[in-house]
Amino acid sequence: MYALVDCNNFYASCERVFQPKFNGKPVAILSNNDGCVISRSNEAKALGIPMGAPIFKIKELVKEKKVQVFSSNYALYGDLSNRVMAILNQFTPNLEIYSIDEAFLNFDGLSILDYHDYGIQMKNRVQKWVGIPVCIGFAPTKALSKVANKIAKKFQERTAGVYIIDTEEKRIKALKWTKIEDVWGIGRRLEKKVKLRNINTAYDFTQPQHEAWIKKEMGVLGMRLKYELEGKSVLDLEPIVEQKKSIAITRSFPKQISDYDALRERVTTFAAVCAEKLRKQHSCCHTIIVMLVVDKFTITTSKYYFNRAITLPFGTNSTLTIANAAIDMLKQLHKGNEHLKFKKAGVIVTGLTDENKKQFQLFDEENPKHLALMKTIDRLNNKVGANKVKLGSQNLTLTWNMKQNHLSPKFTTNFNDILEIQCQ
Repeated sequence: MYALVDCNNFYASCERVFQPKFNGKPVAILSNNDGCVISRSNEAKALGIPMGAPIFKIKELVKEKKVQVFSSNYALYGDLSNRVMAILNQFTPNLEIYSIDEAFLNFDGLSILDYHDYGIQMKNRVQKWVGIPVCIGFAPTKALSKVANKIAKKFQERTAGVYIIDTEEKRIKALKWTKIEDVWGIGRRLEKKVKLRNINTAYDFTQPQHEAWIKKEMGVLGMRLKYELEGKSVLDLEPIVEQKKSIAITRSFPKQISDYDALRERVTTFAAVCAEKLRKQHSCCHTIIVMLVVDKFTITTSKYYFNRAITLPFGTNSTLTIANAAIDMLKQLHKGNEHLKFKKAGVIVTGLTDENKKQFQLFDEENPKHLALMKTIDRLNNKVGANKVKLGSQNLTLTWNMKQNHLSPKFTTNFNDILEIQCQ
């Protein structure tokens, strides 16, 4: 049996944990640079605030209905997510963290007599220990547990936030209720195609007359989804990947930038963060990519995305090497485009290898002093605080230059922001 545990309106719920005065009131969380709505409380949804709505388009509604708006506080959200996942891990060792607010659980080998009662225990423990409300869907497959979770969330008063698909009758009823666009793995493009085949529900998707079309248009992934919805488990929990295959640091700017020095500082900082992440996972990279993006609505030409890539003859995780390569590529990108104003930049490192299996070169190799220098920088930053030691070309006072006018305190990750309680 599988379970999908999903935190309800996770970002909004995180803000309410330490500010309960907003319980029962409309809350909206904004994306980087306070751009769009990325999370809403149920009260905000009831007001008609759509997901992804630009804040400037709904500012009158926000003011009229007194919607509490927050900037994204990813340090807080990430810490509370880790706490939720640690609690779920107490109920089964078989856990797959699917996203910051979702996890699949597998209970094979465990003797559980009453899954509903077990789900209530999980739900109550997370609520009591962390303060985050969750809904849980149990089913024989991962895809069906997604469906069960939607039912648990949609009908919380009847299900108490826990729903189990454990009979054929429940499976068929759930699939007939689930719209095809709500099925796990059916995106917008696929939605249009399947609806043209008169596939409007998850139950329609499982019918035998569509099998040949699914196999042709969606391939192996489509057939796996069909089997999962039929109750045949073919998707196991994904193993934890300790090393990423690539690392990307990209950010939008609070305001558009054309000045080269300002762009160089941002690109250098992004490159430094990439290098630090490489060292944390004990990896080296061979390929470095720099990208710049222009607001396509402000230019007359069709090209608004610029990028350069370089492949080094040796693997590296040195901040100096990666930053210097990134700056060289930035110079090439900026030359001839000085008149453009860029809204976003990024550095991507790929072609990763284990630093302990690094292939050394005979004639063209990195300065061996970099290794000792990077270890010293990391040791100092771990001791005195993150990002205290930086390159001279970086801004020494900030890492992420973002617009965050509604940022809440980092209650659990910054000692200066720790919650204060007045006892009387």
